[in-house]
Amino acid sequence: MVAVVRFGELGGPEVMRLEDLDVGEPGPGEVRLRVEAIGVNRAEALFRAGVYIEQVESFPARLGTESAGVVEAVGADVEGFAVGDAVSSVPGFSQNRYGVYGEAAIVPAWALLHRPAGMDAVTGAAVWMPYLTAYGALVEVGGLRPGDVVALNAASSGVGLAAIQTINRAGATPIAITRNSAKKERLLAEGAAEVIVADEEDVAARIRALTGGRGAEFVFDAVAGPGVEDLARAVAPGGTHLLYGALSGEPTPYPGFTLGMPALNMRTYTVLETTRDPERLRRAAAYVTSGLRAGAFRPVVDRTFPLGEVVEAHRYVERGGQVGKIVLTT
Repeated sequence: MVAVVRFGELGGPEVMRLEDLDVGEPGPGEVRLRVEAIGVNRAEALFRAGVYIEQVESFPARLGTESAGVVEAVGADVEGFAVGDAVSSVPGFSQNRYGVYGEAAIVPAWALLHRPAGMDAVTGAAVWMPYLTAYGALVEVGGLRPGDVVALNAASSGVGLAAIQTINRAGATPIAITRNSAKKERLLAEGAAEVIVADEEDVAARIRALTGGRGAEFVFDAVAGPGVEDLARAVAPGGTHLLYGALSGEPTPYPGFTLGMPALNMRTYTVLETTRDPERLRRAAAYVTSGLRAGAFRPVVDRTFPLGEVVEAHRYVERGGQVGKIVLTT
């Protein structure tokens, strides 16, 4: 029996419970992990609250897709993994079928990556979601090039910081957008070329000023909602507004007609595009591993919580004050 987090109804962090369960043996194509650390993502909070892109199908429900641990058992037809391997699970599978919030978990082998040598479990649980999202959206899908400018909101999140590093590595320029000035100096220290404080400045006007009136080749948007119209004004002709989140919780209009039908590309992206495509995942893992080895990528962990404090960890995430990733440890 091991401790596993489950919830029996939709709601706030308080609906989660730590229960003693037998996770069983892995089936064909599956692996059982002894979980050491778990990456906490906004997606889990949205799933638990019933406002995610995927709805809970039955209760009690599980949570979590991103973890680091050691292989305990291997099911039939699994190749490339053996008992004792240090691995990370990457987001890709449904939380209706698997969940890694626990001391042990069964996951599909296709969602595992070997942990780079020397990487500890906390880092192993913090690296893949942010960097696979940033790489997949900006490089793989967007075709980010040297000299491009990328304006990004939610810049102090794990994905935001990974995006800043990815943009810099590509020879492009990251312009970070933050709601207030409290995080400005930290974002500059983390590699942002400029920081725009949304509560104090006209974001679109500042982006245009910083780009000589051209606008940004990319807007990397985790917020969506009505604010897309203002951000779309800052996209360069032929540029792309990439929507990878909906933190606003409000409907997102298409601004193209309101703005007079500019040469504007708008595209949604989720990390599943990368993790569910074996070739894309192979390329992404190679890219991220290379960046880690070169020192260009430095995963930022804001805070760790023990698994028993999962409720407080989710409350902390929902307050939105962190800089970097939140990780649970077992």
